[in-house]
Amino acid sequence: MTSIDVAIIGTGWCGGIRAETLARHPFVNALHIAENRPERLAEVKALVNARTATTDWHEIVANDRIAAVYISATPETTHYPMAKACLQAGKHVFLEKPIAMTLEEADELIALARAKKLKFTIGYSQRFNTKFAYVRKAIREGSIGTPVSVLVSRHISRALGKKITGRTKLSPAAMESTHDLDFVLWCLEPAKPVRVYSQNTFGAIKAASGTDTPDLQWINVTMDNGVSFVVGGGWSLPPNYPNFSTTWIEMIGTEGAVFVDDSHRDVVVRSMKDGMQLPMSSMPGEKVEHVWAGPMSAETNHFLEAVVRDEPVMVTPEHARMVMELYIAADLSAETNLPVTLPLARPQLARAA
Repeated sequence: MTSIDVAIIGTGWCGGIRAETLARHPFVNALHIAENRPERLAEVKALVNARTATTDWHEIVANDRIAAVYISATPETTHYPMAKACLQAGKHVFLEKPIAMTLEEADELIALARAKKLKFTIGYSQRFNTKFAYVRKAIREGSIGTPVSVLVSRHISRALGKKITGRTKLSPAAMESTHDLDFVLWCLEPAKPVRVYSQNTFGAIKAASGTDTPDLQWINVTMDNGVSFVVGGGWSLPPNYPNFSTTWIEMIGTEGAVFVDDSHRDVVVRSMKDGMQLPMSSMPGEKVEHVWAGPMSAETNHFLEAVVRDEPVMVTPEHARMVMELYIAADLSAETNLPVTLPLARPQLARAA
């Protein structure tokens, strides 16, 4: 059986899930980790029996034994330099979203991966959510006829929203709704977005932080085949709200419709100490004894297996770039209060930068 050396840069919440998943996979010959917090580095090293552990991610790049790298580092500004260095070193790269901070950076990474014939993908884990996959299956099989419109509404808790907004100035469209933009574009391919109109709503996050961070962003998109969809994402549910993430999907077609309740209200725990809790309600998922609840473990394994077996990756970097251009357009629309046409023109890109 073929096995390779694999590395993870950044072993926080998502990187930790990926590390535990990879440590159990037979395709992994040795696992290497990089983490800038020494105490977390020591914790994960012991947990997954890492072959090497370092606080300097450049050592991962310099290690010729490592064939594939998962980049789960924050803040998001680190994604481009880390991915570029790993690709230049001839390593296959799995990169958490976003693909980059600018479209120029994304184009450079895509060209570099293509020139070196390397696997390069972006972490859109919700494609591995079975409910989401079922929606796409219903469309592909023609169960609901031709898609006409789509609605996706996602909300996460204020505690998680505060954590995200504390490390980046990216919008809800870029950091939360990006998963749903990817999902809808995946369902509707090969159609492409041609027009975007977006609005922000301000409230608790702005009041608490004193910044111009919106609580919620709604995005209305028109596709080149006439289909329209709306994606809304917010991160200001009350701190004691038991969900990390709650989502509702409506996919309407000419011959039917499919509705998905991904609100995580199917498992409820009540205790005198903590009140009501909804476990297994985060987007990445979590370990439950001997199994994983959530999509991130399956996504992690998919990239490893694509590298070892030389199979296509689920999310192409070109698709991730399209998602990025769409949420940049949404932010421009929210700022100007006007619809934005795609693809973006050079003056629009300059303004976004």
